[in-house]
This record gives sequence, structure tokens and C-alpha cells, in this order.
Amino acid sequence: MSQTEMYSISELARHFEITTRTIRYYEEIGLLTPHRSEGGQRLFSKKEKARLQLVFRGKKYGFSLDEIRDMIQLFDQDPSGRQQLERTIQYGKEKIEEVSSRIEDLVQIRSEMEQYIVDFQEKLSELERDKDEYA
Repeated sequence: MSQTEMYSISELARHFEITTRTIRYYEEIGLLTPHRSEGGQRLFSKKEKARLQLVFRGKKYGFSLDEIRDMIQLFDQDPSGRQQLERTIQYGKEKIEEVSSRIEDLVQIRSEMEQYIVDFQEKLSELERDKDEYA
């Protein structure tokens, strides 16, 4: 692998606008496996950079780090990608159910808040009328 295809931890941190500590943590939990230079410096390949991108995409969609690690490791076990796709579909369907449920909850909360506003406006109008009657 040529040196131009490798990235230092600080280069990746800058690229993704994260801390080097975050990258080290992802390494600790098995999401990344950087190479080491002769001096012990972490060197990340394009593959590791792509994995990091997958981590952020997975987090964006609400996947846990364990789920993301599971999906990434499946590709290492089955380079055809079949198992990874099957697991990703399974997790994706579960996330869609969770999102749908949260949307329903939020719609209900909005409806309740709108009703409270109407009730409070009516109460305020009553108080204003009562104030005018006693003035």
C-alpha cells in the first residue's frame, strides 16, 4: 500500500471534524483497525476511512455502535456482502418501526400542545372579560 493511501489520526479527525479521542475509542471497540508505522503511529487506509464514514452514517440513522460494528464485521466474514446486506435490512426495518413510532408520538404531542394553546387562549380571554366586568 502506498503512503499516499494512508491517513494519520489527525488527518481523519480533521476530515470528519471529530476528535482523535473519538477515533481511538472506535479503534478500542473494534470498529477500526489501523496499521502502525515503525514509530508506532496509527495509519489509516482508505478502507478504514470508509469504515469511519459508515459509522457516522449508521449513527445518523440511529444505529447503535454495537449494531454498526456487527454490520461492518459481517462484511469481513463474508466478502460477498450477502450477510451484511441481510443484517442491514433487518436492522433497517427495526429502525423504520422505531422512527414511525416516534413520529406517531410526536404528532400526538403536537396535537395535545395545540389543544392546550386553544384552551389557554380561551382561559385568557375569559380572564380579560372578567377583568373588564369588574373594572
